[in-house]
Amino acid sequence: MCSQSIDVLRFEHYAVAHQLGTQAPRPRLSWTFADVPDNFIQHEYEVEITHHDVDSSASSGPVRHSDKVASSQSVLVPWPSSASDLTSRARASARVRAWGRNSRSSTASASSTVEVPWSEPVVIEAGLLERKEWQAQLVSSPWEYPEDSPQPEELFRKQFALESAGSPDQKKIKAARLYITAQGVYEAEINGKVVGDHFLAPGWTEYRRRLRYQCFDVAELLEQQQGNNTFGVRVAEGWFCGRLGFNGGARCHFGERPALFAQLEITYEDGSRQTVATDDTWEVVKGPTFKAEIYDGEKYDARLEIDGWSGSLVGQPAGQTTSATQAGHQPKWEKVSAKGPLPDTVALIAEEAEPVRRIQTIQPVKHITTPSGRTVVDFGQNLVGYTRIKNIKGLRGDKVALSHAEVMEKDELGTRPLRKADCRDEYILRGDLAGGESWEPRFTFHGYRYVQIDGWPGNNDDLLSSIEAVVCHTDMRKTGEFSCSNAQLNRLHENVQWSMRGNFLSVPTDCPQRDERLGWTGDLAMFSPTATLLYKCTDMIRGWLRDLAVEQARQGGVPPMVIPNVLPKNSVFGSVLPAAIWGDAAVLTPWAVYRATGDAEVLREQYQSMLDWVAAIPRNKTGNTHLWDATLAQLGDWLDPSAPPENPAGAKCDAILVADAFLIHTLDVMAQAAAILSQTDDAAKFQAEAAAARAEFAYEYITAAGRLMSDSQTGYALAIVFDLYPTAKQRQTGCERLVRIVRRNGFRIGTGFAGTPYICEALTRAGRADVAYAMLYCDECPSWLYSVKMGATTIWERYDSMLPDGSVNPGEMTSFNHYALGSVARWMWERAAGLQAAEPGWRRLRVAPIVGGDLTCASARHETPFGPAESSWKVLGDFERGEGKDAGGAREKQRLVMTVVVPPNTTAEVVFPEGPSSREQTSPVELGSGTHEFSVVIDKPGWPVEPIGMFG
Repeated sequence: MCSQSIDVLRFEHYAVAHQLGTQAPRPRLSWTFADVPDNFIQHEYEVEITHHDVDSSASSGPVRHSDKVASSQSVLVPWPSSASDLTSRARASARVRAWGRNSRSSTASASSTVEVPWSEPVVIEAGLLERKEWQAQLVSSPWEYPEDSPQPEELFRKQFALESAGSPDQKKIKAARLYITAQGVYEAEINGKVVGDHFLAPGWTEYRRRLRYQCFDVAELLEQQQGNNTFGVRVAEGWFCGRLGFNGGARCHFGERPALFAQLEITYEDGSRQTVATDDTWEVVKGPTFKAEIYDGEKYDARLEIDGWSGSLVGQPAGQTTSATQAGHQPKWEKVSAKGPLPDTVALIAEEAEPVRRIQTIQPVKHITTPSGRTVVDFGQNLVGYTRIKNIKGLRGDKVALSHAEVMEKDELGTRPLRKADCRDEYILRGDLAGGESWEPRFTFHGYRYVQIDGWPGNNDDLLSSIEAVVCHTDMRKTGEFSCSNAQLNRLHENVQWSMRGNFLSVPTDCPQRDERLGWTGDLAMFSPTATLLYKCTDMIRGWLRDLAVEQARQGGVPPMVIPNVLPKNSVFGSVLPAAIWGDAAVLTPWAVYRATGDAEVLREQYQSMLDWVAAIPRNKTGNTHLWDATLAQLGDWLDPSAPPENPAGAKCDAILVADAFLIHTLDVMAQAAAILSQTDDAAKFQAEAAAARAEFAYEYITAAGRLMSDSQTGYALAIVFDLYPTAKQRQTGCERLVRIVRRNGFRIGTGFAGTPYICEALTRAGRADVAYAMLYCDECPSWLYSVKMGATTIWERYDSMLPDGSVNPGEMTSFNHYALGSVARWMWERAAGLQAAEPGWRRLRVAPIVGGDLTCASARHETPFGPAESSWKVLGDFERGEGKDAGGAREKQRLVMTVVVPPNTTAEVVFPEGPSSREQTSPVELGSGTHEFSVVIDKPGWPVEPIGMFG
């Protein structure tokens, strides 16, 4: 009996195998293999699609289609040509089997063929693909709120009976689906039970043009025996009309008040369907959360709770409350205001990516009493989410306040970096629950490590056991891990992961704690190659890119600085002026996703956006007409450590040079993308434009000897990595100059957002990976490890967000959780551990570790579309004759043991570090799939590298 199998079968890029609610009528399939022989390469596959009609009666049978295809493709395989498209509510299952051979075998006989049997089926169900399928109306509350004030949560509900409920021939439910969204954020309940596990649903999109909806299976929540049911939804302002933006921000960016849009469909076994949709028969009341804001937190009055408001009030008339509620708060339910259907100008999209969820809980590690007598709890980790309180016992009306911050300053809660965000939750006790009260926010989140607790009833003896942090972010699957023998570097990598998690909350944000939390384009453009290594974030980024294209089209081809755009047009960042890097996100971000996935559809979908941005870049009118208009202001190498606190753009590297370097890089990417999409004329045009821009860049910025007019780490890093030098001699000068600048700076970093992703790679390409290691190891400010030495558990926005004396940097741009400078993690993966994708989508790997620093081991593991790939190595110490010398006595040697894991259906090239003994291994080595181990003797790297003195 064969053991080989299809390990994971999925549709599109969905994180789960069984997908409920898709917008794709012909979803592609991907699969990986388990327990197949080494060197396995698929040569044929068969996909079987079985259609199940949800609306039909039980007597209708499934319809099957099967296609057998000679192909090695196992990632994003097209929907079988013989199978029909998915229509609204259509349900289909898929299974796959495959045949393959040993790729290293010299024969290809039928007897050598490996058959991989049928996989377990996976199921996909379409959402409501056409607007005519929606019967729901937008509903909101009928009352008015004061202008420019926060709005409370609102409770919407509808009581209904199932068809033929209570009769002898009562229909049996076959399926029940809830399709739901909101202009705002919502949490749904049916018969008193929460629907799903989403947090801050439906997430943040460009509401004026795109609105996500969720689809839930709710059959088990319905009361089928008595037939009386209550459908309730809490709705709050969220990003739709809550305060957003810095310097106080503004409200009502997308609308004046929240609204609910929901449709519950119950399908019976006889094929009939009952629909309960939002309309003017619903009722609404203000909820106990009297303030629910993204920046300023949530205020909840338990005395205003409405017991049983969404419960199945069996035998009671609509609107009647329970006896417990009658004894206390007795709200007046009012008829909703029905606004009619959602406008056709707003696209309704089934959820594109995994939602935001409550991912984990963290217990406090320390109780602090501050000099002022305040009580502060330390969770030991800077995180994003909220604080849950449990089993509180106090008097009715007692108020507990939770104030959140990332750091302590002068031994008190450090709230200055929050700017105008209050970040304060309040809970007013109900006071009539003998077992104590528990509470957690529903509609806000904070970036914090410390929480100050005011008004805690009783003493603090039970405080640490009654409070916990709930970590929230988009539920991305971790796709890889890095580790090495240096504990500080491991902590640095862990900090990068924490910062990415905290800032990938519905949209990729810039910081999660202050009055901002916006989807800055330039930040993601620089970090996306690293992000796609760490987590499966493809669909989240794609959704954000779709919003970028929408916003960009409204701005004449120029992407706004933030997506969705909520910055006022008269502000510095909201004026939608073209800016390099931030605008280049339209090209560089989809390119990073393509490189990670091999999915050309990402490029095809964004191609017009990419074209529009390149066309919108203002060029010089005279002279160097292929470069940026030099009269325009640029953000340049934002937050270069030499920039003063009050001027984050005051970098050492010339901002126009940075813009022109990225223009050439963007044109190079456009040429490649056009070729992939068979746009041959465009590819030729962009190649020519890039060549002309390179020549002008060299004329403008590079001396005949190879020095740059902007003598900086960032300038040389970009020139080396983007291949901007006309001659090898000039490039050599540039490489030598970069090394000299870094050594004279004591290996401290001198790059901001633009240069940081490239500085270590540039040093490596200059042949000085030892200097890159020295920079990585530096722990003097500014450096990556300085923050680690200072106790950081996330990446800081500035290298010196906290100064050596423990005070917070006085600049307004001072966050302690900001992923941009964490892009160095990519170098740690690709160079230190040596794991790289040699082709888009990881169909071919390259393993080429660079042994350096004082590392004795390093490893990286990545969940590629084909399965896990891994590179790990360790050194066993000096080797030759026990003296640590080779035969000539010139260089110390050490034995290197390497393990390489290559996924099935892929190949790899392995390049050993310099100095392998030719009698043991040759380099490079071509590998098929499987686990491979090597042992070679290499030259021991010289360490440490010495800096150059001020007169050197």
